[in-house]
Amino acid sequence: MNLSTLKNKNLQEVNSLLDIKDRDILAERFVSLGLPSKKSEEYRYFDVEKLLEKEYKTLTYVPKTLRVSEKIEIVDGVVVAGPQGMRIYNEPCGQLDMDHFDPLYYLGHLLSPHAIKIELDGDVEVEIEHKYTQSDALINYRIVLYTQSNRHATVYENFVSENIKDSLVLYGYDMHIAQDSSLRVVKMQSMQNSGYSMVASHKINVERNAHAVYKSFDLGGDNALQLIKVELAERAEVDAGHLLYLNSEAKRGTVTQIVHRGEHSRSKQEAKNILDGDSRGIFDALIRVEETGKFTKAHQNSKAILLHDKAYMAAKPQLEIYIDELEASHGATTGQLSEKQLFYLQSRGITRIEARKMLVIAFANTLIETVKDSRHQERIKQAFDDVFYAGHEG
Repeated sequence: MNLSTLKNKNLQEVNSLLDIKDRDILAERFVSLGLPSKKSEEYRYFDVEKLLEKEYKTLTYVPKTLRVSEKIEIVDGVVVAGPQGMRIYNEPCGQLDMDHFDPLYYLGHLLSPHAIKIELDGDVEVEIEHKYTQSDALINYRIVLYTQSNRHATVYENFVSENIKDSLVLYGYDMHIAQDSSLRVVKMQSMQNSGYSMVASHKINVERNAHAVYKSFDLGGDNALQLIKVELAERAEVDAGHLLYLNSEAKRGTVTQIVHRGEHSRSKQEAKNILDGDSRGIFDALIRVEETGKFTKAHQNSKAILLHDKAYMAAKPQLEIYIDELEASHGATTGQLSEKQLFYLQSRGITRIEARKMLVIAFANTLIETVKDSRHQERIKQAFDDVFYAGHEG
């Protein structure tokens, strides 16, 4: 399959090329937005056209009988294991966002008519491990997460690949956080010559009095972009944090829209970006406060440190406000490590490489320490170490 063949096609042509029926509403929405290109606002800093123009083999997604495991294991888009008693299904996604900003959200649903549905019952912690084993493949799947009212769930997300090359992963979540509940998601993705690129397109619905926490830790090289839309109902909250630590020629980052629909809703979004080599970091974030979102509190900030003169940070924090009764702020800064601090540490017998590491980990730690589980904190710190020293070999 070559996804670029979908460019500038009408509804009938898209249905024919994708061999789909009875999904005209989704297809019409995809056609109206069009296949993303370098002219698309959300993809302007990410070379999406190079990924879409490649020829990929398509995979067959056959549901399997799940073996019992401590974590949910998804291999090449198919669930193969899960915790005993956890309700995991393959069925059509019943609640779609028909106003998402990302055309690949709709393409993902068109390519994956049956989503992986996971019901998080009660106060539960679960790890989801994504594993990719196919080269030159288009790996597409969708996941639907549901929480229960008055319950508090945590999801730890991790990614591994097995000696593959030139694959494209197109996946994403539809998260539904029930009234008076909370969902904490911690995503850790270390990519270094991993053999795949990724576009992850998510939607997070946060109901009345519910609380969403989304922390992403994107480390290393390669190309990946996450596009997230969050909708907040009355007194709903979201706390989003994004850590980028990139090297080589990586192009990675986050594009978000946080929409305040209900009164007294709150959002906090913080991005910390550390860029080495010839890498490009992306933080393109919009907070939109609707007329119904009175008494909103919304704060957004991006900070970047450039470790190499070829590194580049594309930071674009934005506010779109339709009311007066609110509290809001946003900002972005880009700088370099302090030579004075480096000199001070070196004067105490610390090598320059170790001094650089001490300063960048201190910068990153405020986000890493928001991960409550110490085991997962250590996993992130170890991945950080691995990427750091990989970028300083020789």
